[in-house]
Amino acid sequence: MKYSNRITSKYPLSCLCIIIIWILCFCTPPHTPLDNVALADKWTHIIMYGGTCSIILLEYIKCHNDIKLGHIIWVWLIPVAMGGLIEILQAHCTNGRRSGDWIDFIANIIGATIAFFIGLLIIRVRKNTKK
Repeated sequence: MKYSNRITSKYPLSCLCIIIIWILCFCTPPHTPLDNVALADKWTHIIMYGGTCSIILLEYIKCHNDIKLGHIIWVWLIPVAMGGLIEILQAHCTNGRRSGDWIDFIANIIGATIAFFIGLLIIRVRKNTKK
């Protein structure tokens, strides 16, 4: 219990984003005019996972002075693994309301990867300005 309290106190916005993603990925999507826009769903995945990974990274940078690449890789890996798990669960546990789509998973990876590399640039700039 102490560990989960520490995580939620250090990473409140990250936890909120993760909860929102889980809720959105398992509720029935409403029909909108964007249903006819090509790849709108994929852009949504890129933005959701890019935004979530960015928030996790920014909260991580805020909480840690000594940032190591071995630790920060988890900032990328956790959202990517979560995206894969969600796609598998959508395919097998939603009774056809949602479908697991590997292209969605690739979009999740793209969003998290873009955010990760932007985060690495922020870390590099932050290190250079401290010198």
